[in-house]
Amino acid sequence: MAIKDAFIGELKHESSMSKKILEKVPLDKKNWKPHEKSMSLGRLATHVAENTQWVSNIIHIDDFDFIKDYNFKPNVAGSTEELLEIFQTNLDKAIADLSTMNDEDFEKNWTVRRGEQVMSVTRKKIAIRGWGFNHMIHHRGQLSVYLRLLDVPVPGMYGPSADEKM
Repeated sequence: MAIKDAFIGELKHESSMSKKILEKVPLDKKNWKPHEKSMSLGRLATHVAENTQWVSNIIHIDDFDFIKDYNFKPNVAGSTEELLEIFQTNLDKAIADLSTMNDEDFEKNWTVRRGEQVMSVTRKKIAIRGWGFNHMIHHRGQLSVYLRLLDVPVPGMYGPSADEKM
């Protein structure tokens, strides 16, 4: 099996679970935070929806500079429909970009820097899993805690949850 096929399968699987949790986000409480240092519910949910864009960044930018390449403006989806559209757009692009890769492409290095300061150099296959997949899973876990604290039923991810029997 080609690496891209395994990654596309994994991304689709993980994304199906992310979509389940994004559908539950009560955006009428988008400004709620569990702590003053935390992201708001709306920002965190939108961040989960945006996360797969890292897959495309890693594929297209070999030397990623946060100063030059990261024109970040925190976005908060205004509705569930918008949140799911952001999610689907980024997912579709990530899958399309992954489908163009060959096994040798995944062995290339991805450098992350802030100007002259090199923060890390890893192979693209490691960066895609870490920055593209694990990053989404990490924030999805945070989002599940937010939902629990707001008494919103939490969907099961890798098995049943206290709210959703499988």
